[in-house]
Amino acid sequence: MKFDRLHLRALIVSGMTIALIGGCAGWQRSGPPREQLADAYGLKDFEQVEELRYTYNVQLPDRVISRAWSWEPKKDRVTFRGTAEQGGTVDYERSVLSGPASEPVKKVDPWFVNDNYWLIFPLRLAWDQSATVAADESPAPVPIGAGQAKRLIVRYPSNEGYTPGDVYELFIGASERIEQWVYRKGGDPKPTRITTWEDYRRVGPLTLALDHRGPDGVFRVWFTDVAVRVSGQSGWIPAR
Repeated sequence: MKFDRLHLRALIVSGMTIALIGGCAGWQRSGPPREQLADAYGLKDFEQVEELRYTYNVQLPDRVISRAWSWEPKKDRVTFRGTAEQGGTVDYERSVLSGPASEPVKKVDPWFVNDNYWLIFPLRLAWDQSATVAADESPAPVPIGAGQAKRLIVRYPSNEGYTPGDVYELFIGASERIEQWVYRKGGDPKPTRITTWEDYRRVGPLTLALDHRGPDGVFRVWFTDVAVRVSGQSGWIPAR
């Protein structure tokens, strides 16, 4: 499945894509790193997904922000259900962003990209094609706590997206899933955000991390009301 690269970037943390430019034999034996990673999250069965529903929550030092979404990936159709202060309900297909989109859509879409990437970042890695990744199986210290893990370094181009030039360091555990990541906005040498990837749940054919915690004990991103509708079945399948 392919998605347009228009505005695929985030505000708090944006997504990143992979085109393999290097790596160790261990990654290459099982295929490109982006596909290995995405397979651990349900890439091969994603075509079953008709709609993905979730509420993104972020704990900041002074407040909690929540945003509720419904996304139909085959149409790339988004429904945002926000508070009155957030603009209420906004429904759109992302193809409108290639032209003069409405002000509500231009306001909401960066939020969608941010929140969607937090939830399904590994799948986005498999779909997108504009960034580069360096794979390194040499043990690297994890940024939070003790231990070591394999690492992928992903770099976005400097000329596209909401926050161009982003860099991510992904720390991959034995399950071939992300355990922690480091985000560097615009490629800044100083980390912009470091969080865990935890509370993994099955959501229909997908496996997703629903909780991300920072080292300061304050910043946190977590997801509630996560569910999917899949082809051939009626009703929603909640996270389990």
